[in-house]
Amino acid sequence: MPDNDNKTAMLVSAPSLRDEDGAIRPEFVATVAKRIAAANGPALRALVGDLHESDLGDLIQALDPELRPRLVELLGIHFDFAALTEVDDSVREEILEELPSQTVAEGVRDLDSDDAVAILEDLPKSEQSEILEQLPALDRVSLARSLDYPEESAGRRMQTDFIAVPPGWNVGQAIDYMRETAELPDRFYELYVVDAAQRFQGALALDRLLRSPRPLPVAELMDPERRRVRATDDQEEVARQFERYNLVSMPVVDTADRLVGVITFDDVVDVIEEEAEEDIKALGGVTRDEELSDTVWKIAKGRFNWLLVNLATAFLASSVLGLFEGQLQQMVALAVLAPIVASQGGNATTQTMTVAVRALATRDLNDSNAWRVISREIMVGLLNGIAFAVITGVAAYVWFRVPGLGFVIGLAMICNLAAAGLGGILIPLALHRLRIDPAVASSPFVTTVTDVVGFFSFLGIATLWFGLR
Repeated sequence: MPDNDNKTAMLVSAPSLRDEDGAIRPEFVATVAKRIAAANGPALRALVGDLHESDLGDLIQALDPELRPRLVELLGIHFDFAALTEVDDSVREEILEELPSQTVAEGVRDLDSDDAVAILEDLPKSEQSEILEQLPALDRVSLARSLDYPEESAGRRMQTDFIAVPPGWNVGQAIDYMRETAELPDRFYELYVVDAAQRFQGALALDRLLRSPRPLPVAELMDPERRRVRATDDQEEVARQFERYNLVSMPVVDTADRLVGVITFDDVVDVIEEEAEEDIKALGGVTRDEELSDTVWKIAKGRFNWLLVNLATAFLASSVLGLFEGQLQQMVALAVLAPIVASQGGNATTQTMTVAVRALATRDLNDSNAWRVISREIMVGLLNGIAFAVITGVAAYVWFRVPGLGFVIGLAMICNLAAAGLGGILIPLALHRLRIDPAVASSPFVTTVTDVVGFFSFLGIATLWFGLR
């Protein structure tokens, strides 16, 4: 049977990649694993050789760790190294450790510079140098320069392939240049105009270029005020500009205003996703580097310190109960109901804190509107406090039939939910002023505030109301 028929037969007999929910099918993974175990390169290429880099990345993560480097080796030149940008950092590092430097060098040679940097940046410097030495001179210099920029900067995210033309050219020359030049970026949306020293002069959108007469100078068409970013700018600030001004691409310049690269929207989508994921993890006390593929020991070690901080704050909150030990012994209902007040305050303050941390991250919360937001959160806390005061007050009276107990827990609920609104906004603001990431540090402090206020207000009001000693 001809090779094409063999390939078709193998594809037909193989299960489809994803199920109706978009998840990788276990049967597909099992089929791939069998072909890897059998070292059947042709059959493996027929099955996964044409997968999109994102699908191939998901498949790699679904495979057993020992099969991943063998998949790369069996696919050979047919393996798309861009798939390694779609996997967890720890998975990528494990694969790269098993591959010869020559294989990695050949794999990153044809990648966009931003993808190549993403693959190389977590490797030790010695391994980076070994791989770079095997690349063509221009590629080596370009990647080395990108790797020298700070982590999470525009310089690490940018592509170094772009189209730059001199201001003396006209539209016809620019179009002819694009038609006749073989090595152009795969996708581009605008041309950049630079002087002889490579200093950025302006940008010219492709649609405007193609609609203009050929004799017209590009200097008359370009936008000299085109927004640009420094290579050292933080990637989060870059993403914010894309979002604010609805950009598709943005030029990147160095300190001398020389054009060194371009950032496109697909890179920014990854940045937005990463930053949002970091914020979510930080709010839960999880380190930013934790991934699903990490080992039990690594995850446990990463979470230990934050749990230790929470334990210390929990002892602080519990010490308030010790101040009312006698009262708790006299009325069991107080011991039963006190955690309800503290828990409700903790939930309310988490709501406020989440909104505040996200608003600070997006810079929607600032000095100009801080007091208005603080006042609003206090009023929200009071309003919800009154509503839940009625609910818990009625429930407490029905439960224990103790006159006045409903009023006591209701008043404590109002106090604690108001404190939750105040603490949930003030603590993130204060940490932000101190240049401490509020997403990382807010949670244990705001929870402690509501626990302390909840216990103290409920037990203190009960002591006064019932005359307990």
